[in-house]
Amino acid sequence: MVSLDAGEDAIDAAIVNGCQLLLTHHPLILKPQKSIDLAKPSGLLLGKAIRHSLNIVSLHTNFDIAGGGINDLLAERLGLVSSAPLTAEHVDHFVKLAVFVPRGHEETVLGALFQFSGFIGNYSECSFLTSGTGTFRPNSGARPFIGSIGTREYAEETKIEVLLREKDVDAAMAALNAVHPYEEPAVDLFRLANRGPSAGLGRIGEIPYPVSLRDLAARIKEEFSLEGLRYVGDGDRMIGKISLCGGSGASLVNQASRLGADVLVTGDVKYHDAREAMGLGLCLIDMGHFASEILMVNGLIKRLKTEMQARGFIAELTACETERDPYRYL
Repeated sequence: MVSLDAGEDAIDAAIVNGCQLLLTHHPLILKPQKSIDLAKPSGLLLGKAIRHSLNIVSLHTNFDIAGGGINDLLAERLGLVSSAPLTAEHVDHFVKLAVFVPRGHEETVLGALFQFSGFIGNYSECSFLTSGTGTFRPNSGARPFIGSIGTREYAEETKIEVLLREKDVDAAMAALNAVHPYEEPAVDLFRLANRGPSAGLGRIGEIPYPVSLRDLAARIKEEFSLEGLRYVGDGDRMIGKISLCGGSGASLVNQASRLGADVLVTGDVKYHDAREAMGLGLCLIDMGHFASEILMVNGLIKRLKTEMQARGFIAELTACETERDPYRYL
């Protein structure tokens, strides 16, 4: 079961539905614990989960930052185009891998490498292949795939070059070694200066047609079925560039202003945050913490189904339907 919080309603629903795993955004324990007190609310929930053998895994800031995570889901829902992170928490570094493969074994090696490589923008399975002749002499103790001990061999080979994220090098090398026919594959690794897309909190982007702050706030209220929301700024101001951060993103007020955003859409905005934004000339829309993140439930289920199908995993996925925003409006 997937839920926003590891609260009583979600844990009870997971138990009733016979789930082995509750996958949440917010963790049940937010601060380090020296002990678990079963008389306290969090302790009671932990005890219930343990008694019913319910595992709980929480994504939280990993899913805030990740591509396709909460902030991308929110950006898509608001209609942003060409959105980018507000903050750069991580930037992928690239490595070029070159490996020499005997003729006829290219597809097997490419299949192993493409699990981790070959992505350039919106293209996948990108590589470059060059034909040539390689030489080697198997020495005593070698078990050559081609050639004989003590004799120089001339082999028709293909040089395969692919792009890897630096963090995937070890996994890619293991996959390569598992399928390469040579006892000792010849591999070159080059660290590159070009970098991949950055991952970070929040998103910023433009909408196709500018709208007034008042109309944007009204659209968000309707789109997310909100009882109410708050906004800061002149309702008639035209909004074309939107920054956003699911959950509590008021700490990004200055960053949003520096990047030229007209408005920051987030939740949990405090009084002094609003005052700071006014001083910067930045509009705010506070749609609430719950409303800005609850869309992760169906978004994550959709992504998990795709990823599980690609990997051949089979599991039943269900959404928690009982969660509600704790706030009520008069």
